Amino acid sequence: MKVLVFGASNHSNSINATLARYTAARLKSEFKPDADIAEIDLNDFEMPIYSIDREMTDGVHQLAKDFYGRIGAADALIISFPEYNGSYTSAWKNIHDWMSRIDMAIYQNKPLIALSATPGPRAGLGVLQAVEDTAPFFGVDLRGRIGVGTWGEAFDYETSSLLRADDITAIDNALGKLING
Repeated sequence: MKVLVFGASNHSNSINATLARYTAARLKSEFKPDADIAEIDLNDFEMPIYSIDREMTDGVHQLAKDFYGRIGAADALIISFPEYNGSYTSAWKNIHDWMSRIDMAIYQNKPLIALSATPGPRAGLGVLQAVEDTAPFFGVDLRGRIGVGTWGEAFDYETSSLLRADDITAIDNALGKLING
């Protein structure tokens, strides 16, 4: 099983990249030891802001094609979405917009666990709802939706692990659905 993992942020110390990485490590250690985990960094896919004028002049940006290809090569996705002002980060939205010009089903019907880590108590409620609401339009096979709020209390960087049993159970339940359908 090939699993593509990333935090949908361009922040160099993203708590969402940390949560995605933790979840992928848990998949490998507790569920699927032979999983092939590929983590990517949104900073490696920085492109000009999407516009129809750019697309008409230059075509779909090569980095969008590359990112779309990485999704296509995966069997499953683990993505942690930061919530910026109740929605996606501009970094992710731009990549998303470019890829949608290749095919609206940018997730290519791959099983997805959607995560969100936030310093506040709402746990990415707005962005996770956006993922769920738009799933039918963008080819999402949503297998789990987990928000981890009050991140400073939820994660121990020394042990690289979540601290609250409810968060761990929610992630384990989603990982079970990711591999078993």
